Amino acid sequence: MQKPKPWLLGLLAVLVILAVAYVGFYFLYLDFLVDYWWFDSLGYGWYFFQRVSYRYLVFGGVTLFFFLVFFLNFWAASRFLGTSPGEAEKKDKTRTRRYHDMARMFRTGSMKVYTPLSLVLSIFVALPVFEKWEELLFFLFGPNAGTKDPAFGIDVSFYLFSYPIHMLLEQRLLIAVAIVAAASLLLYIIERRMLAKTDHPLARGARIHLNILALILAVLVAWGFFLKRYGLVFTTEHMPLFYGPGFTEMNITLPLIWAAVICWAAAAAGLLWYLNFRKGLFPVIGLAALFAGVFALGNTSFLQGMVEKYIVLPNELSRQTPYIENSIEATLAAYGLSDVTTRQLEVDRIPWGQTTEAIRTNIENIPVWDRYLLEDVYEQLQSIRPYYNFTGVDVDRYEIDGRVQQVNLAARELKLEKLPGSGKNWINRHLQYTHGYGMVMTPAAQSGEHFMKWLIRGIPPESEFDLEIPEPGIYFGQESLEYAIAPNDGGEIDYPEGNSFAGTDYAGNTGVEVNSMFRKLLLSIYFKDRNIFFTSKTGKDSKILFRRNIREAVNHLTPYFRLDDDPYLVATEDGLFWFLDAYTRSARYPNSEPFDKEHNYIRNSVKIVMDAYNGTIDYYMADAEDPVVQAYDRMYPGLLKPLEEMPENLRAHIRYPKNIFEIQMEIYTKYHQTNPKTFYQEEDLWEFAHQRPEEIREIGSQSMQAYYLTLDLIEKDKHEFMLISPMTPNNRPNLRAMVVAGCDGDRYGKFYVYSFPKGEQVYGPSQISALIDQNTEISEQFTLWDQVGSEVKRGRMIILPIADVVFYIQPVYLSATSDLKIPQLQRLLVTQGDVVAMDVSLEKAFDQIRDRMLSSGHPTQKSPPGLSSSDAPANGPQKADPADETR
Repeated sequence: MQKPKPWLLGLLAVLVILAVAYVGFYFLYLDFLVDYWWFDSLGYGWYFFQRVSYRYLVFGGVTLFFFLVFFLNFWAASRFLGTSPGEAEKKDKTRTRRYHDMARMFRTGSMKVYTPLSLVLSIFVALPVFEKWEELLFFLFGPNAGTKDPAFGIDVSFYLFSYPIHMLLEQRLLIAVAIVAAASLLLYIIERRMLAKTDHPLARGARIHLNILALILAVLVAWGFFLKRYGLVFTTEHMPLFYGPGFTEMNITLPLIWAAVICWAAAAAGLLWYLNFRKGLFPVIGLAALFAGVFALGNTSFLQGMVEKYIVLPNELSRQTPYIENSIEATLAAYGLSDVTTRQLEVDRIPWGQTTEAIRTNIENIPVWDRYLLEDVYEQLQSIRPYYNFTGVDVDRYEIDGRVQQVNLAARELKLEKLPGSGKNWINRHLQYTHGYGMVMTPAAQSGEHFMKWLIRGIPPESEFDLEIPEPGIYFGQESLEYAIAPNDGGEIDYPEGNSFAGTDYAGNTGVEVNSMFRKLLLSIYFKDRNIFFTSKTGKDSKILFRRNIREAVNHLTPYFRLDDDPYLVATEDGLFWFLDAYTRSARYPNSEPFDKEHNYIRNSVKIVMDAYNGTIDYYMADAEDPVVQAYDRMYPGLLKPLEEMPENLRAHIRYPKNIFEIQMEIYTKYHQTNPKTFYQEEDLWEFAHQRPEEIREIGSQSMQAYYLTLDLIEKDKHEFMLISPMTPNNRPNLRAMVVAGCDGDRYGKFYVYSFPKGEQVYGPSQISALIDQNTEISEQFTLWDQVGSEVKRGRMIILPIADVVFYIQPVYLSATSDLKIPQLQRLLVTQGDVVAMDVSLEKAFDQIRDRMLSSGHPTQKSPPGLSSSDAPANGPQKADPADETR
């Protein structure tokens, strides 16, 4: 048989090596390299290495610690072997020789045996710590919170950062020392059997070693009992009444834990004494029995159940009052609700004329368009081309013609799925159609039966109000776009221009360079697209842009932040920017009730800004007092910038986010009852105001979502952007309160509760809807419209407190029943008290309300509870009068 030629074997070997190298590179290195290129293009190259290295530094450090625990103990045990026989050699030289041979093997072979054994055991023990490496970083970097828990009086940072690591280390150390003790005892038992026919006991060093290990085991078990007491602050035994420990836990369970620690320590000490001196067996048995009894009482529900049944429940309010207070205080602190300003609103008789000027001033910013219908209008009238898409309508405020005006706006983003079938080729999807273009903006206030008023519209963007966008290209946004290669030799389509297109070349400073064959090869493998490698359209400046969805990019950069559901667009003289709020959370705030069955602490601590053209991402620390974000700032120095460093033109558009506001309000509906008796009786429990299901655009909910308004509500004659949530009593339709979150300046994140008297009937949204339905003139008009090929839609209701009166405003839309449905604002409903008016504009509707009230023969009307001008503070959020309360 002919032997294979050497060169053929060499070629085969090279191919095998290359195949193995490819597989190893693909699975182990390619993702790492491309990730680094992407992070580095955004300016986060050092952060990337920090993020990657931390977990391995933690794993290496913890593994080394446990390795030393195992190795040093095994080494010490081996040193004590072979030191016991002494004169026994004269009695049994053969047995002693075997003993010495075995001992010599353990001593001289320690590096060969104990080193790999200790390494394997240390990895096994350290692996759970590695899986929770971020918690260990919190333990190392977490600052003091400056707030003490009410149960044990220690800083809450212990629970946020240290307690979980203490629990984990206690468990892993207990396992490690138990393994060491068992292995050492086994070695010494073998030696003892070797010495069975001699008169010599174990070496003194061996006995000391075993005693130390036993003592450490006892201390670790006691530590576990000691830590158990801190877990009482997370008990759910008293839910849904309150969260955290109550009378039974603090007066029965806690003393039993202390008793278990003491009994365990005494029994362990007695056992060690007996094993060493063979004295005191019966006291040890007694102490062990006592410990078993205490342990059983503490870990069964019998005693606690008896105390609850016969001592607590018959006098529950008096017994649990201090613990209810603890839960209220901790929960309000955990959700940032400790400093809520409450203003009581009184019913008063006021001249209608005094409200007229205030009404005319405030209705200029009333958002009469439902954002979910407005998106359809934008889509139908301003998409321009089928491959553009509006990804949600945002609410903001801009200075227009010298005054701040509330507006709606939306970005015109690229949606490749809308390209015609033949147009979905590789060149179009990745080289030419690379970005969206511009935005639209409309004022919040509109009139019915009029064309939509536009502040910005068209391609290129046009404005009659000097609102300019210097760079309208949107390469990064809310759409889930595929990768794009830009600039490229084929040129990019910037925007449609007549029957052709205006071209452009991407000039941003982010993106992974694709200017060499090596990079093209790696990126084609990474994206599983050979066209990247074979295309001839790349140049020296070409970059590949990917992770272009803001949520995807931010999640990849900082997966530890919870992101808001609603990124919003901001237009400035520097370009278009995306704002995204991020939250820090914890499940370990003591005595605080969870909002999602897990987390019981949340803060809006981070504002994220993404340049829609460049894709650069900046993180700003919005709540410097949050200990969790402080810990992240210590872990990753340079990642988070102070909020003061945000450009002023961007900072003017910061708003308080709905997501966290609604979480906070869900908690506040119960925990605003700071009096323990009221809390216990749930006498003033609130819920979100409800509206009719057909008037709600948010699927699956009848609760009115919070909405943004621009009013002079907090301070008279000072119009501010604010977030409002109306509240009703539990299972009652009437209005109980309105909670306001400030968005501007120093009032950002401050809460104001405008509370209506409990003894007064103030109509809620569902009652107002019923009043409108009962109005015959309005019902007849709706019926008429429904018969002429149109469909009547009533939008989201707005509760509007102005001057001294509370009004309800609801837009009425008409939508064609044909395939092309463009909603049109037709009328505006305004309700005050029992009076309902409908007209084409808010001004005319308010005039109707005024005329009807004055014509009723009562020039001064008793209005529903509203805001008295004296209730507004003169200089910020301080108390306006003695009726104000600040928690």
